[in-house]
Amino acid sequence: QMQLAESGGGWVQTGGSLRLSCAASEGTLRFYGMAWFRQAPGKEREFVAAVIGWSGARTYYSNSVKGRFTLSRDSAKNGVDLQMNSLRPEDTAVYYCAADRRSDVAGYYYTETPYSYWGQGTQVTVSS
Repeated sequence: QMQLAESGGGWVQTGGSLRLSCAASEGTLRFYGMAWFRQAPGKEREFVAAVIGWSGARTYYSNSVKGRFTLSRDSAKNGVDLQMNSLRPEDTAVYYCAADRRSDVAGYYYTETPYSYWGQGTQVTVSS
């Protein structure tokens, strides 16, 4: 059964950087869309970033992370990496990787609904 595994979370001071990785347990199923969501204590899970498609892939970011976070595909591990710079205390959350093989994820990439595969999450803590 396909699984996603996140890594790279941890603790960092304000202004610091972290790099999150998401890898699939097998490489036979290619994902059309892959994304990161996050959930802070007491809040709902929210969209962070997504990459949709293959050649000519498009990358999307939430307004809160645009310009600070960079999402990229890693074909070797059938996953994605999220480079997070200029981190702020409000970035503190559990970060979840999500993925789906279907092309219709493109229309709703910013919602949880179209993603069939989810990781267990990795904690990111940014101290002030």
